[in-house]
Amino acid sequence: MATAVQKITLSSSRDIPFNKLVLSQSNVRRVKAGVSVEELAASIARRGLIQSLHVRPELDAEGKETGLFEVPAGGRRYRALEHLVKQKRLNKTAPVPCIVSEASDDILIDEVSLAENIERAPLHPLDQFRAFQTLREKGMSEEEIAAAFFVDAKVVKQRLRLVSVSPSLLDVYAEDGMTLEQLMAFSVSEDHARQEKVWEAIRDGWQKEPYYIRRLLTETTVRASDKRALFVGVGAYEDAGGCVLRDLFQQDDGGWLQDPVLLDRLVGEKLKADAETIAEEGWKWIEIAVDFPYGHTSGMRRLAGATIDLTDEERAEREKLRDEFDALEAEYAEADELPDEVDARLGEIEEALDALESRPMIYAADQMARAGVFVSIRHDGQLAVERGYVRSEDEVVEGQEGDGAQDASVEGGEPGSVQRAVITVGGAAPETEEDEEVETIRPLPDRLVSELTAHRTLALRDAVATNPHVAMTALLHRLVTDCFLPHSARGCLEAQVREVHFPAQAEDLGESASAKSIQDRHERWGDHIPANDAALWDWLADQDDDTRMELLAHCVSFGVNALHEKPNPYSGMGVSQHGLDVRLSQADRLARATGLDMVAVGWRPTVGNYLGRVTKPRIIEAVREGAGDWAAQLIDHLKKGDMAKEAERLLAETGWLPEPLRMVDRDAKVDTDADDLPEFLVDDGEDEEATEEEDAQSMVAAE
Repeated sequence: MATAVQKITLSSSRDIPFNKLVLSQSNVRRVKAGVSVEELAASIARRGLIQSLHVRPELDAEGKETGLFEVPAGGRRYRALEHLVKQKRLNKTAPVPCIVSEASDDILIDEVSLAENIERAPLHPLDQFRAFQTLREKGMSEEEIAAAFFVDAKVVKQRLRLVSVSPSLLDVYAEDGMTLEQLMAFSVSEDHARQEKVWEAIRDGWQKEPYYIRRLLTETTVRASDKRALFVGVGAYEDAGGCVLRDLFQQDDGGWLQDPVLLDRLVGEKLKADAETIAEEGWKWIEIAVDFPYGHTSGMRRLAGATIDLTDEERAEREKLRDEFDALEAEYAEADELPDEVDARLGEIEEALDALESRPMIYAADQMARAGVFVSIRHDGQLAVERGYVRSEDEVVEGQEGDGAQDASVEGGEPGSVQRAVITVGGAAPETEEDEEVETIRPLPDRLVSELTAHRTLALRDAVATNPHVAMTALLHRLVTDCFLPHSARGCLEAQVREVHFPAQAEDLGESASAKSIQDRHERWGDHIPANDAALWDWLADQDDDTRMELLAHCVSFGVNALHEKPNPYSGMGVSQHGLDVRLSQADRLARATGLDMVAVGWRPTVGNYLGRVTKPRIIEAVREGAGDWAAQLIDHLKKGDMAKEAERLLAETGWLPEPLRMVDRDAKVDTDADDLPEFLVDDGEDEEATEEEDAQSMVAAE
């Protein structure tokens, strides 16, 4: 005979006046967590009491009911109701829905309190995100949702952004296949197909960090902090139909511009429009580019224009600003930290003074008729205008000085009319195909070695220029060698002194610290050097020894040549292997004498200047040398482009340098043969055709 299942009986519910309820001392919740009592009270005021209290009759010492009910489960709801009563928003006798258990129940009141708190399942975050989306679809604004749930509107925007991620990825998140941080990273893009493609690429790999996901999703975009975006303006880009990706969960510096082609078109149009305005001044030519290579003005003469004087009003304004600046500095001289408003005002004054001091230059019309202007973009997105450069072919030949008036007229137009400048686009690097992946360590391409040693040559010039004693020794060494050993190899220092130009150079060469230091020093000296030959002689004769030594060091530095070139053993053109060895040996000697450190001057391995230009084995070798075997193991399975990017991150602060930039003692290897070449120049036995193919491919840096 089957045993009858004993049926359970649920406790009854009833409304109890609030003033008949007391908080039980058996309530297990002691630590405040989650939503505050004030927020819960506001929720009850808006929506009513969603969940009843659990109560038991209170008994006196004799076991009789006192007419009061203690609350073991629902203490926070009780305190929220109590808060509303104190605010007089709820009557103290208002009926409260309660579940009433028997006072003689066998279950301990402490057990009821504990079970009520630990048995409830928290809402999955995705359910909350989707609930917000449902409210939004039913007409509630983001601000209304935020007000209803007592959160900031930004929180609502973030959760709505999360639920807009690809449904297939949301399913993965719901099944705990990815973390919330990873889902947040995917929300940076609105392209579901792209999101899914990235997830498929990383789901079975070790590299799933949020920063890596963001990088993959934005690798074809342009940062809003890029100088091109700053130049055009994100607003203008969006007005032209461009889309901007934003990260609602991290600082994104303005986001990412999704259409680089549109951005480049807008940049070109704005640059040309600015050039058209400058053309009205009467220049012969104007060249525009986003960037110009380092040394683009080499071989040109710069016009010496006249500075426009300040007006009386401008002078008065300058003095007023200086007085205000001095007064503020004196007032807060003893302060450890300036107040924000004072610091901001000092910055405004400095900008205003700089604007007054940076006076525009004026040039004679006949000079402008032969000269031109370079127009580009500065690193901060501002327009960079370099006026007054005369090309060698435009210089006036002796006996033709009277042709200036004719040059200043428009071809085919009336004499004396302003010529229309020829605007050209320059500064673009040639595009080639990316080199194929090679699984063996091959010699570094000659062009890459030349680019790397161009960096070293520039840094070495700067180091020589700041060490007059070394510069004088180098100059004397060169002159004595020429005088007493005329058949010696020319070596590192061109004695004329003739500036050595770089046939191959990386895009970032002109932005390097060494380039900027040399340019600043050259401009400082240029402000004092007389243009007249006799006046220059007299000026030099009047300078003290320290000034002459500093100037000598600066001039000598331009003759430094630490470039690697491919030796040419078959003709008198170029450099021989012996000549190259002497040059590099002397360059190392100069580096040791000046204390040159390529890491200290700011060189770091990047995708563009090294890692994207070499084969995978060389990337792994670099990471192993700079960061250790463990780091090399982290990237050895990646594709070439991803490997280069990760290697850049891993090597950023290690101080690692490629072999052409390291200090090498070549003094003992001047008379060397092929067997003694540095490892990075030794052929690994591959056929000549393959080597030539890599040389052609190596000119591309992975983006």
